[in-house]
Amino acid sequence: MSTVDTSGTVGGIDDIPGPRGLPLVGNLFDIDSHDPVEGFVAMAREYGPIFKLSGAGSVRLIASGADIVEEVCDDSRFDKMIGAGLSNVRSGGAGNGLFTSETSDPIWHRAHNILMSPFGMQAMRDYLPKMIDVADQLTDKWARTNPGEDVDVPADMTRLTLDTIALCGFGYRFNSFYREAPHPFVEAMTRTLTESQARSRQLPLQTRLRVRAQRRMEEDQAFMEALVDGIVAERRAQGAAGDATDLLGRMINGVDRQTGEGLPDENIRAQCITFLIAGHETTSGLLSFALYYLLKNPAFLERARAEADEALGDSAVPTFEQVQRLTYVRRVLDETLRLWPTAPAFTRTPLEDTVLGGRYAVPRRTPITVLIPALHRDTSVWGPDAAEFDPDHMTSERLAALSTNSYKPFGTGQRACIGRQFALQEACSCWGPCYSASISSTTPTTCSTRRPRSR
Repeated sequence: MSTVDTSGTVGGIDDIPGPRGLPLVGNLFDIDSHDPVEGFVAMAREYGPIFKLSGAGSVRLIASGADIVEEVCDDSRFDKMIGAGLSNVRSGGAGNGLFTSETSDPIWHRAHNILMSPFGMQAMRDYLPKMIDVADQLTDKWARTNPGEDVDVPADMTRLTLDTIALCGFGYRFNSFYREAPHPFVEAMTRTLTESQARSRQLPLQTRLRVRAQRRMEEDQAFMEALVDGIVAERRAQGAAGDATDLLGRMINGVDRQTGEGLPDENIRAQCITFLIAGHETTSGLLSFALYYLLKNPAFLERARAEADEALGDSAVPTFEQVQRLTYVRRVLDETLRLWPTAPAFTRTPLEDTVLGGRYAVPRRTPITVLIPALHRDTSVWGPDAAEFDPDHMTSERLAALSTNSYKPFGTGQRACIGRQFALQEACSCWGPCYSASISSTTPTTCSTRRPRSR
């Protein structure tokens, strides 16, 4: 429990600063619909380390100060909260996957225990050749691009990461680099995510009146479920000959040691869709932002390229040990996630009534959203150059001196992203074939230096 300030005065939520809302809709129109993340970061600069936003009969707190976040990340006092955004993703196809389930859901614990091993060290070794396989496809595409032609880096990174998670996780090839248009699953998934995000900013009446959007969402959900069900059925039909070591194999054959139970097919489908949604867009954003920052900072690019040349040498296919030697590249990626974490927020809630920051009494079940880009720009932690891109922010010595709750690109506690090592290895492993080979010939003339949009 927080210690009350020396004056002994504790206020309530009404005393927390924030923009003044309107009747009925609260602060709905204060949210930047074009770029909500940057809008919230601007609010944090104006209102401080914690501020409040009101909606239709509800209040949400936005925390970004390191001291406040330190408290909110305490698992003995707070837990993950499934807010409107995640609820919409859940109803839009993700179901009760790891990302969208309540911590109290027994199936979450079962799935989490079963899926720990597919993200362990040996699994990372096994995934590497498949990661390189897809990265080589991107290299081939860029190598065939004429000088002066535009390269849509975020779109290509999305193809890269979607195909990688599908191949490594489920043995399925979307073959995105061999298609003129995105795979129908990608189109359905994109529409579903767009609609889910839109609904989080709508009044309930608005959502109910959008009948055509609801019908489209149901059709997209049915398509995604049918495709994944087909993949699962095909794997089951392979029997003992099927791969039992990837994500799908572990879910089909795995048993939770605590309960002795496996996962039902409905939940396996939900986990597959969750991994495809959460596992591709976040890593593609990381790679796109990293390339942007390196193009803006040629000295950092040269250092990363030199490390890749030294670590990878003349290897046609990087080994696991070689990828592990890309320590500066890893710092580039970590620093990119500091400034623009591609999952830019997570929401927690008090398990009981509590006092936050020694100043504010906060009732149980109040949503508190940690705004990660603002947290990662806290000058009390990161210094006066906190807003500047510099991989030296991410040296092991500097990180060791910080609280683990100062850097949260993958969430926190038991609900932190289970695939974080997969994502970082994927990002590092594509560096050799994609960056050191292709950037040297394509970057100066074909890659835009316009910053990608935050997601």
